[in-house]
Amino acid sequence: MRIARWCLWLALAAAGCSASSRGTSATETDPTSGAGESGEGSGAGGQDDPFGSGTDIGGNSGDIGNGGNGSGAPDSGCIERASLVYVLSQDNELYSFRPDRKEFTKIGVLGCRTGMDPNSMAIDRNAVAWVNYVEPDDSEGTLFKVSTEDASCEPSGAALSDGWSRLGMGFSSDLSRPDTEELFVAGATGTPGIGLGRLDGVSVTPVGEFSGSMRDISAELTGTGDGRLFGFFTTTPVQLAEIDKETGEIIDATDLPGIETPSAWAFSFWGGDFYFYTAPSELGSPSRTTNVSRYRPSDGSIDTDYMRNIGFRIVGAGVSTCAPLELPR
Repeated sequence: MRIARWCLWLALAAAGCSASSRGTSATETDPTSGAGESGEGSGAGGQDDPFGSGTDIGGNSGDIGNGGNGSGAPDSGCIERASLVYVLSQDNELYSFRPDRKEFTKIGVLGCRTGMDPNSMAIDRNAVAWVNYVEPDDSEGTLFKVSTEDASCEPSGAALSDGWSRLGMGFSSDLSRPDTEELFVAGATGTPGIGLGRLDGVSVTPVGEFSGSMRDISAELTGTGDGRLFGFFTTTPVQLAEIDKETGEIIDATDLPGIETPSAWAFSFWGGDFYFYTAPSELGSPSRTTNVSRYRPSDGSIDTDYMRNIGFRIVGAGVSTCAPLELPR
């Protein structure tokens, strides 16, 4: 099936569905230069408090400024930094990503005090990264909160157990109250039927199994500012699917031929398009790093050459619900 309702939804929610993009090479400079420096603004997440007020998981996020998110809303309450994509490397490095510029900017090495491996990441509306670390055998996992200003780190207090140690993660907003969001997680420990959950306070509450052919398949998650939740499923071919946040059932699914079934993987939504970060096993391809592919629902195009062999392996990606619903013009 195709995600056929996407353009109609964006036509209503964002007054448009597509626009031309431009690309430049990766850089070490600040991609927000000229458009608002990191930490500026009147809300939480500013320079004096790199973690902001945090997001009350399962409830409201704090008042975080008066920036726009491209969704057509007159006042999104978002700081500039919250509109970027962020990616996490296998080497524990945090980068911001501007998909329209094909531009990664290194922020720093994560300062989380753990011997576990980085696995997945989600970004809240305060531009705080929630990072999942896990033991190689999935016996234990944890969540840290990481500043997207300087990669500093603090424990989240969340307890991960009963098959929820290794996660796919993504925040999704409440369409009726855009400043309210929840952190959704997908169990990826190999436990059959674990499916979708949500973080309530410091523990995971199961929502339901994925339905149909997606049952028991690992997924990474990304949410959107119009209240939807999507999964990147590592089937062959890989699939993008919209997920019912109340039940875990699959609403629509799209095959993505040409995008590799990966060993290291992540994905994000930004500007109306989906970006897939994939790399094969290091044992089979030791010199290969991550490829970035783009899927554009407005015309059904799949660009597997969007960015190739970027120089590092991405294991997590996150984007807040402040990210634009259409490409900035």
